[in-house]
Amino acid sequence: MRVPHELFHDAAALRGFVADAEEAGIDRLFVGDHVTFKGGQGFDGLLQATALAALATRITVQTAVYLLPLRHPVPVTRQVVYLAGLAPGRVIFGVGLGGEDPAEFRACGVDPATRGRRMDEAITLVRSLLGGGPVTASGEFFQFDDVSVRPAPTASVPIVIGGRSDAALRRVAMHGDGWLGLWTTAERYAASCDRITELASDYGRQVDRRLHGMHVWCGFADTPRKARPALANTMEQLYRTPFEKFERYSPYGTPEDVAAGLRPYVRAGCRSFNLIAGDADARTTIEGALAVRALLRGAPATS
Repeated sequence: MRVPHELFHDAAALRGFVADAEEAGIDRLFVGDHVTFKGGQGFDGLLQATALAALATRITVQTAVYLLPLRHPVPVTRQVVYLAGLAPGRVIFGVGLGGEDPAEFRACGVDPATRGRRMDEAITLVRSLLGGGPVTASGEFFQFDDVSVRPAPTASVPIVIGGRSDAALRRVAMHGDGWLGLWTTAERYAASCDRITELASDYGRQVDRRLHGMHVWCGFADTPRKARPALANTMEQLYRTPFEKFERYSPYGTPEDVAAGLRPYVRAGCRSFNLIAGDADARTTIEGALAVRALLRGAPATS
């Protein structure tokens, strides 16, 4: 589940949230990433993930997704190495293009039209640098000689790639350890997993479907009627787009309603969901995630 953004402005509240999540048995905490999105909104994914890793003792920490094309792969690798040292074996580096706001790319000195090529180049370099190097780059965007980032992580850091387009699926097949879908139907989710497997075979690779998953906005309340306005408002404020564009992919209501919306994805083979609980407070976020997980597993929900 995603950590509510406001908790990163209150250290005591963040410590309490992570402790409560661990005690409750939450599997994974994840954070998003934007530099200056739709008028200046933002949150640094690797800084927030590092804060979580410093507080957690067993929970997996994931960036979902970090906008890698906005950054240089060498300092990014240094940050990932440090993060992996705080939570060895419990870090998933999720990356994506984040193309919803071209102005964000221009603000960072990046031509939005190059973001896909920059992503491909950067992923390859980060993966090589995580091995300890030395690495030499002579690509279109990044050039350096015999660079090492040491010590290499003691446990591997899976790189999970987000996106829906065929180019994104091809990127997963070529470079990724897993795929993170967003705003796609269950039928398209299953077809995308098959497509990744097919493409990966063409490249002489295997991509473990157990690292595939869905990124899902949801809203919790006593009834769908009560849940919808808060979820719609939160998403519209962030994306500056009418909620109706996202509604079919964003279940809301009781945990039973949310689980019902996710069951088609389970039937399609999805076993991993990143839940974004709209504007829910910390307690509702944890309880909602636990209840949905229990319902999808066919077990009674516990608090």
